[in-house]
Amino acid sequence: MTALSTDTSFLDHMQPNVAVQFLERVAASPDGEAFLFPHLDAGHDHGHGEDEGEHWHSVTWREVGERVTKLAAGLISLGIEPEQRIGIAAGTRYEWILADLAVMCAGAATTTVYPSTNAEDTAYILNDAQCRIVFAEDDAQLAKILDADLPDLVKVVTFDGRTDGDRVISLEHLEEIGAVFLGDHGDLIEQVAKGIAPDQLATLVYTSGTTGRPKGVRLLHRAWVYEGASIKAQNILHEDDLQFLWLPMSHVFGKVLLSVQLEIGFPTAVDGRVDRIVDNLGVVRPTFMGAAPRIFEKAHAKIVTMVDAEGGLKKTLFDRAFAVGRKYDALVAAEQNVPLGLQLQHTLFDILVFRKIRSRFGGRVRFFISGSAALNPDIAQWFNAAGILILEGYGMTENAAGATVNHPELNKIGTVGPALPGSEVMIGENDEVLLRGPHVMAGYHNNPEATAQVLTEDGWLHTGDKGAIDADGYLTITGRIKDVFKTSGGKYVSPAQIEAKFKAICPYASQFLVFGAERNFAVALVSLDPEAIVEWAAANGLEGRSYEEIVVSEQARAMVKGYVEELNTKLNRWETIKKWEILERDLTIESGELTPSMKVKRNVVEANEKERLAAFYA
Repeated sequence: MTALSTDTSFLDHMQPNVAVQFLERVAASPDGEAFLFPHLDAGHDHGHGEDEGEHWHSVTWREVGERVTKLAAGLISLGIEPEQRIGIAAGTRYEWILADLAVMCAGAATTTVYPSTNAEDTAYILNDAQCRIVFAEDDAQLAKILDADLPDLVKVVTFDGRTDGDRVISLEHLEEIGAVFLGDHGDLIEQVAKGIAPDQLATLVYTSGTTGRPKGVRLLHRAWVYEGASIKAQNILHEDDLQFLWLPMSHVFGKVLLSVQLEIGFPTAVDGRVDRIVDNLGVVRPTFMGAAPRIFEKAHAKIVTMVDAEGGLKKTLFDRAFAVGRKYDALVAAEQNVPLGLQLQHTLFDILVFRKIRSRFGGRVRFFISGSAALNPDIAQWFNAAGILILEGYGMTENAAGATVNHPELNKIGTVGPALPGSEVMIGENDEVLLRGPHVMAGYHNNPEATAQVLTEDGWLHTGDKGAIDADGYLTITGRIKDVFKTSGGKYVSPAQIEAKFKAICPYASQFLVFGAERNFAVALVSLDPEAIVEWAAANGLEGRSYEEIVVSEQARAMVKGYVEELNTKLNRWETIKKWEILERDLTIESGELTPSMKVKRNVVEANEKERLAAFYA
């Protein structure tokens, strides 16, 4: 059993709660830029128009503070009391952040609902949390709420939807109510903020539920404040950084980056549309961004396939550049001298190749932060060779997102970094990763049985992940305890590691799912990325064909076969994929096979494809 503990001196200076943290930020840098967001036109589309740079609006911390104070007063005037739950059912946008900060400053607790959550689960979450008020993005979210039986609900506040002036009001209307209320209670919000204890409930985040009903994770004010303070203590980010934020705010990874922003004070550009990420990076030119590995996989695949399609001298130059880049990085990582000839080649290729790749991401990125799933080291090394640092971190909903993170000065690719200062990581039985610290949840809402299964009496959180800690205190995640399976030959297989290897070598793969528990060999189901495969098809005699036609073609099968054979050369004999099939469709949130945070519901896919999987062994 190995334990790791880190410095705790900064804990003495932490703010008591998120409300004070926010108000102190407004007071410290009132004229500093706080948020940028795309202009909302009359049709409520996040449209950038032709000249996108002119359509980003900027607000100062003072302006944010004024709006949040009115909104928080509005909530209190509607009868909201400490720790009562207020839901937010919306995508990532500036108004989501205003609503969340208003809830914090009113002493209530935000309950997050993904906009893609179906009506049944939306009703379940809002009922289980006993939400008194819900912020709803638009008419689609309103419909799910108004059609449900929600006995605790007294008011719905919509960003873009239709209002009735009574039960459903606009965000602006709530602000007006708050402004009137503040007329008689001038310093109300400051007084409420001072009265919020560190152990008061701040957020209920419902886990995506890869199995069963979503569970409400009870995260306290101290958890969020600690996350921001611990990142600040490491001197990773500064006030002059610029964040681009697209991550779902309904998920802890997005929410924790807001806490870090409040603590440090850098501005954030906000736009939740996933299909606009790369375009927005070029316009906003941020210095950092958090993302899930799938974003990096897709960006890598797009660049590689574009170069492959062009071929010729450009591809030769590209491949040579990355060979030199990897060799250069390996010597630097090993702290060995880089020969002058290699240095000159690296400088040349940086001008000819790598600088152009960096410019696709705005040209100013100091680093990306990868979380929510395992990042394949090959992808990380590819970006690193291009001069783009990806710092992998680790955490879960149950510990407010951040437990460990790599450092720009010492980034160990393949690890998820050391524990955040002031917290602990321990490797327990079965190599399970255990966490302890101010960021750990208070438990699952209305579910003491589930809480007892993962939280020990002395505060250790059982993560369900397998891992190891090296001599420098850096954690490596080796798989999920439940996901590792044993073949009928008695050999253990970690499907996640095999899946990540395949997606690193095959730029056309969306998902690669490995099965074989208690069977004599491993098999796989493959889904192809709709965007990448259409471009591939155009270069392989299938131009104009539909996605469904492309994925069942002999050409697509031959292409995947080549990549599976390449994968098998990198695996132990008992791990090799003996049989596989291409799915006729990609996995989606709507089909129930992906969670809103893009994790695969392996059991759902296995149930949906049970006949196909059985046929592999017939």
